[in-house]
Amino acid sequence: MFFILSKTLNFLTMPLAIITVCFVLAGVLRSPIWKKRLFWSALSMLLFFSNDFIANELMLAWEIPATPFADVKKKYEWGIVLTGVTSGWRTPHDRVYFQRGADRVTHTVQLYKEGFIRKILVSGGSGRIVKVDEPEADELKKALLLMGVKEEDIYLENESRNTYESAVAIKKMYGATIKPEDCLLITSSFHMRRSLACFRKAGMEMDTFTTDFYSHPRHFGLDSLLIPTIDAMIIWSKLIKEWVGFIAYSLAGYI
Repeated sequence: MFFILSKTLNFLTMPLAIITVCFVLAGVLRSPIWKKRLFWSALSMLLFFSNDFIANELMLAWEIPATPFADVKKKYEWGIVLTGVTSGWRTPHDRVYFQRGADRVTHTVQLYKEGFIRKILVSGGSGRIVKVDEPEADELKKALLLMGVKEEDIYLENESRNTYESAVAIKKMYGATIKPEDCLLITSSFHMRRSLACFRKAGMEMDTFTTDFYSHPRHFGLDSLLIPTIDAMIIWSKLIKEWVGFIAYSLAGYI
């Protein structure tokens, strides 16, 4: 129930969904006062949420900065990489279709090949309400093998549907053999705060390595300050999803 509720809540809190509802209501309501209020509210929200400078500043504050490879603290036994970067519904099913967060995988492979991690644990089944044919962890294993990772160095947890379930499942499956201090948690920068909180709650405090950055260097040009962009809307969608998830996880006792 919590899984379905969280997915529904994420959709209902997306800026574009709220703006669309306001525009539709402004068009169908008979009250002139409410029509005007809803129209200007929708237009104001559209301009605000599409502003690149505002969205980027918030994402810069939220994301965990990248760690240079030269600053990685030590050699780790395990690199734990979270899924959520493929399109499992695409066909034909004879290849892996990556989305925006592919560097969760490519940076993990770089850590592996440069000797910072010895083994890779991929965690994640399907985060979709409608079940896909193959768990995402299995898909990422195929990609890791193609990238030259030895099969004996790849471990899977492919049943979890969200970050909390990943942390609990890893603790249950590998808790007796994995020491948190020997692990490096790898996921998208915007997702790291919630991920680390979930693993900490499960009793697995570990170092982190962030990937997949949505922010960019601060820019004060007119294009950033005044011109609406779809990228700003995407950033807001990621931020609000994480904020809602953080609050929901807190209320549910997951973090």
